[in-house]
Amino acid sequence: MLESMYPLWSFVISVLIAQGVKPLMAYPHKKKWNWKLIFSSGGYPSSHTAGVASLCMAVGLNYRFDSPLFAITLAFAAIVSYDAANVRYYAGKNIMITKHIIQELKNKSLIEVDESIYEEPMKEVLGHKWSEVLAGAFLGILIALILYLVRS
Repeated sequence: MLESMYPLWSFVISVLIAQGVKPLMAYPHKKKWNWKLIFSSGGYPSSHTAGVASLCMAVGLNYRFDSPLFAITLAFAAIVSYDAANVRYYAGKNIMITKHIIQELKNKSLIEVDESIYEEPMKEVLGHKWSEVLAGAFLGILIALILYLVRS
């Protein structure tokens, strides 16, 4: 099973390990365990990037680095990584600013917050810093290499 679906398993295992590591990486900064991070987006390392980097490396190792399939997965990995570090990161920043503005307006009684939309919880951490993306890429590539050696 590992042999025929090696790229897929590499992807899945990389994502699961990256998600599993998030509470361990957050503990030194927060000084408390937050196991909910296993199921959250954002944080260190980027599981999106770990998955696509692992998939890309597995495809390269399995089908050669000069194959069209590798080129496709490389382009896919680049788009996902860029999105994680830019589009999703700044969307999270925008949410933080919006929440702050609404709170300031509420505090100064400039708006009434009787509409449910103002009370909806919004996740602030959607994307990643580049260091989190690079850590995810390193983790994914490492896992793809380890699985490649194990299956050989």
